[in-house]
Amino acid sequence: MQHDLQVRIIKALMQQSKEGNTHDAGRQCLQPAASYVDPVLAAQEWSQFFENQPQLIGLSGDLPEPNSFLTINDFGLPVLATRDHNGRLRAFVNACRHRGALVTNDRRGTRKHFSCPYHAWRYASDGALAAIPKEEQFGSIDKSGHGLVELPAVEKYGLLWVHPQVDGAIDPEQLLGGFAEEIASNELQRYLYHGEKTIDKRLNWKLANDTFGENYHFKVLHSRTLSQLYQGDNLHYEIRGQNHRLALARQSIDALSNVPETEWIISDGALVLYYLFPNIQLILGPGRISLVKIYPDGCNPGRSISRIHTYFTQEMLDQLDAARLAHEAELVTADNVYQSGSQHKPMLSAEAIMEVFNSTVENEDYVMGESQQQSAESGRLKTLIFGRNEAPLQHYHNTFRAALGLPPLETLD
Repeated sequence: MQHDLQVRIIKALMQQSKEGNTHDAGRQCLQPAASYVDPVLAAQEWSQFFENQPQLIGLSGDLPEPNSFLTINDFGLPVLATRDHNGRLRAFVNACRHRGALVTNDRRGTRKHFSCPYHAWRYASDGALAAIPKEEQFGSIDKSGHGLVELPAVEKYGLLWVHPQVDGAIDPEQLLGGFAEEIASNELQRYLYHGEKTIDKRLNWKLANDTFGENYHFKVLHSRTLSQLYQGDNLHYEIRGQNHRLALARQSIDALSNVPETEWIISDGALVLYYLFPNIQLILGPGRISLVKIYPDGCNPGRSISRIHTYFTQEMLDQLDAARLAHEAELVTADNVYQSGSQHKPMLSAEAIMEVFNSTVENEDYVMGESQQQSAESGRLKTLIFGRNEAPLQHYHNTFRAALGLPPLETLD
């Protein structure tokens, strides 16, 4: 992010904090509760947003070296993504060309060849069919024409995309909707994959998205966690097409008043979150990134699966290790991480940071989302209200609706 933009965001948040206000959407909107339960709408969303649209599967750090791989099965077909022996991102249908069995069940790893567990047909990391056991008995096969079925895949700005359709197109600039330069400036390729959490809950995927779209709830729902780090009730917000960026003020933001503006860094005063249509939350903290990928259950509108990937820079990992070994908590500032409870307690491991973030989402945000899902499924609650201070909710629900040819949300008179 350019320095002048960082300064502008920090100044705006400082002013909001001083005046006790936040970003104003200028209207209130009515959200149909049926949006979270309608099976016809859910089928349209599944087809358009997941089966027929490029999918962001991770960061470059998910495939750290040649012959590394990961598997995904979240948007309608099993996918094997690799970094081939030349270092190029490749993606394939994870299915043997012989009888269609998965060529690997492993989530990730490093492998030069994949041997199908059914009959041991062997494929290279570039998808080429390398060997057929007892080919003299099976019959001759043109190996050049029977490699793994390849899918379009693009790596750019430290991000990995795959298209579920073999003839699909991927345009990173269009997908990032005006945020390409900003996101590129964060040098996401520097971040190392450190772990993943899967949260399978009984709530619609849009309700899971909703929890990342406003901080109005921080002082109540997160009174012992996030509200100790972030002020809540203030928000810097900008839209770029179907995407948006929001920034939340840290409790420590006012300390920057004593630092020259030329030395201001956005992570010292705010948390930045990019929403990438339709299901991605990219959360940038100091030395770390949380990538939240939210998927519907294609058969059940009342269920969703969230994959939370966590990444750290090597510098942050080194800092955490040094702090842990030396028992010097001051090396990790209290507003970088938080612990459930009434006091700030710095954590001295990447695993602890990951666990607290993941458990807050699962045990606070999504538990509340499950209660909202129950209300929607009752059929008694026809509409919900998005307030003037919940602009991101209004934005991405209107983008969902526009993409499906539906009218925008009604305004509350």
